[in-house]
Amino acid sequence: MSIAPLPQSGSEVEAAVARLAALLRHQQLVVLTGAGISTESGIPDYRGPETARRARNPMKFQAFVADPANRARYWARAHAGWARVAGAQPNPAHQALARLEAAGRMRGLVTQNVDRLHHRAGSAQVIELHGSLHDVRCLACGAFEPRAGLQERLARVNPGSTRAVEIAPDGDAEIGAAAEARFRVVGCLACGGSLKPDVVFFGENVPRERVETAYAWVDEADALLVVGSSLTVFSGFRFVKRAHAAGKPIGIVNLGPTRGDPLADVKVEGRAGEVVPALVQELL
Repeated sequence: MSIAPLPQSGSEVEAAVARLAALLRHQQLVVLTGAGISTESGIPDYRGPETARRARNPMKFQAFVADPANRARYWARAHAGWARVAGAQPNPAHQALARLEAAGRMRGLVTQNVDRLHHRAGSAQVIELHGSLHDVRCLACGAFEPRAGLQERLARVNPGSTRAVEIAPDGDAEIGAAAEARFRVVGCLACGGSLKPDVVFFGENVPRERVETAYAWVDEADALLVVGSSLTVFSGFRFVKRAHAAGKPIGIVNLGPTRGDPLADVKVEGRAGEVVPALVQELL
């Protein structure tokens, strides 16, 4: 399989969208989305054109569970960054994919994102591969708590709440070392144990049942559409490999190269918020 040269002009993007629509027309799709679909909703990503210039070091699971100071640092920054995630709104790409599902053209949507914007846009058949920042889980007893409730509790014990200097990916924020040192954490409401956002940290594995369900969707669908993912992380790339091994058509919409480009039938180099609505209009 080969990929057309990366489109540069508006007319080239339109031509690529037309090729992608021809590839996917009359096909039942499974869609895989990554951070690039949410950047236009104001949520930064790790590997996009705007963030690639600055290296980010996300919290790793072993560091989080091993050291109370690491957990305090994480929650200090996450507390400041939460408002950006909680206030984000679905953009035209999220909304277009919800219309595609409502029209019966989608087997399901697998997202690597933890912002829950697909749900807010109206998508129903969604697998959150990496979980969601909107839920919190106790590491000791497994009890769950809505993130909004935890934010209120953190605000009460940290009056004059921390202000973010700079918003970072995954609801993180730069707040300064002094603010981090002053921050106080709270424990689980049920047992007082340590709390963790219900997301898959680096160093953790995606729960097997999520992977198996997503594999089943890929097997049942006619084609795979990837939107806004560099596919650098294997947790998403595995589904491209699965579709390719089965001989299913693969389309990719992303700004910048992806790990899946050599396996794709059509690649559209463009912003998800512009390309996906145009594509869905062609398919419906």
